[in-house]
Amino acid sequence: MKRIMLIGAAVAALLSTSASAQEPKTLLNASYDVAREVFAAENEAFVKVHPGVTVDQSHAGTSKQARAIVEGLEADVVTFNQVTDIDFLVKQGFVSADWKKSFANDASPFYSFPSFLVRAGNPKNIKDWDDLVRDDVKLVFPNPKTSGNARYTYLAATAFAKEKFNNDEAKVEDFIKKIFANTPVFDTGGRAATTTFVEREVGDVLITFEAETRGIAKQYGKDKVESVVPSVSLLAEFPVAVVDKVVDKRGSRELAKTYLDFLYTEEGQRIAAQFGHRVHNEKVAGEFKDQFPQIRLVNVNDVFGGWDKIQTEHFASGAVLDTLYGSR
Repeated sequence: MKRIMLIGAAVAALLSTSASAQEPKTLLNASYDVAREVFAAENEAFVKVHPGVTVDQSHAGTSKQARAIVEGLEADVVTFNQVTDIDFLVKQGFVSADWKKSFANDASPFYSFPSFLVRAGNPKNIKDWDDLVRDDVKLVFPNPKTSGNARYTYLAATAFAKEKFNNDEAKVEDFIKKIFANTPVFDTGGRAATTTFVEREVGDVLITFEAETRGIAKQYGKDKVESVVPSVSLLAEFPVAVVDKVVDKRGSRELAKTYLDFLYTEEGQRIAAQFGHRVHNEKVAGEFKDQFPQIRLVNVNDVFGGWDKIQTEHFASGAVLDTLYGSR
């Protein structure tokens, strides 16, 4: 009997060791276009506390990333910049329907909003969304058909116009048409738009996430560009999710969840704040309070009735965005 028990224990230990050896030590994070720097830093910090683990990155517009996953990109996790692209993965059977409940703040570890980057000295005196429709102002931001970043710009400008014109839809549409007409270049993603503005020196104003404006201003210096925060903008949450279909295939669910949990830790939040993102952790937010200008943020639920309604009324084929963008 004693011999049988010893054999059983040895077999169990062997199976445990074998299972552990089969657990993947690599992860692929599919993320949005302008998130390269923040996740390079997050990944470096994560692997320091998880020796032997490698986190690879894929960056593009999140709508493109979502389609790539459906077409075979084996991303274990997604760190996107719009809810609709994760909902697309839900409908395709790649992410569970209750993904928002898996992590705090509706699975959004940090947030930002559409903001402005202008030339040094702000020669066009850009202060708010009103200034973007002037005849003497040229804009740069990505294509809202391919970029979540640009869709937030479209929605933020629409929210501003709704307030300004007391929901007069004709005036709101004219405002957005002028925004599009003042934009000579529509790149496919946020980082390409930044390159167009900063390196090719096209346009007077780059519209992108505040985190990107702060990072570029820091990189290039105030003698070339500077950030301008408008009076009001739209809350841009950056939702994250485990890609269930992939992690179940690879056996990487535990590592994937551990990685996304890290983004909520004090260290993960501090890294995000250092790269210009606003964070939920009160301690870390307090440390960076003086670096972030105050702004009034509105959200999609209050202004537009939620993402499902936005998708139907604005982003579906033939909806408002198609009409306004096609008329530019």
